[in-house]
Amino acid sequence: MLIGGAFVFGALIGSFLNVVIYRLPLMMQRAWDDELLLHQHGDDPDYELPKRERFNLLVPRSRCGQCGHVITALENIPVVSWIALRGRCSACKSPISARYPLVETATAVLFALCAWTFGGTATFLFALIFVAALVVLTGIDLDTQLLPDQINLPLLWLGLIANIAGNFTRLPDAVIGAAAGYLVLWSVYWLYKLATGREGMGYGDFKLLAAIGAWFGWQVLPKVLLVSALVGAVIGISQIVFRGKDRQTAIAFGPYLAIAGLLALFAGDLMKL
Repeated sequence: MLIGGAFVFGALIGSFLNVVIYRLPLMMQRAWDDELLLHQHGDDPDYELPKRERFNLLVPRSRCGQCGHVITALENIPVVSWIALRGRCSACKSPISARYPLVETATAVLFALCAWTFGGTATFLFALIFVAALVVLTGIDLDTQLLPDQINLPLLWLGLIANIAGNFTRLPDAVIGAAAGYLVLWSVYWLYKLATGREGMGYGDFKLLAAIGAWFGWQVLPKVLLVSALVGAVIGISQIVFRGKDRQTAIAFGPYLAIAGLLALFAGDLMKL
């Protein structure tokens, strides 16, 4: 019952995660635009930001990006509605991205795996949050090549909190893991920049690896880096060979760190030194 309930709950949460993946970058962009406008009019004490429609994770209601049709409750049942609608808007018949049911299904499966692995424990609840955060970070990084601090930093701190009681590792190992995770990729970033004059990765990658270190300890970091680098290399080479991508094309590294982080969650002993 716990596994089945976790699967259904995961599908529902996956539907909300789709909203976060789509809206959080837009909310960040709006905030940056507002900061720029305030900076440009800093000398004008009477300047007010232009009025815009309220936009956050809860409002407005989800709608079709082509015709503006508001999604009804029956059209928003995870996976089932997409299949029933045959992947198209009920109003204008525009295609609905397959990413939506994929995110819902992936979240459902991962939540069920958490239930199977950890049972009805506090560790299980922490694991659900970890999985949800990685799903969001993966989707946003694939879309925008951003790993938002709004997700990364709470994830890091929550990992340290979870390990006060030793849910995944000892607290000293978690603290060292957070520091080492950040410093390792920070060092790689600066070595690459000094050698080539270009940036090889973003600061979000440092923070995500630090978060993984905070959750599972410094012992998992070498294999997390190895797995993420191998997966990234295979996918990157495949894109060059089969899709004609340029070698200079930037790729998101966050999803590969997320895959390695999930391995650390479900097969922690195998990932440790």
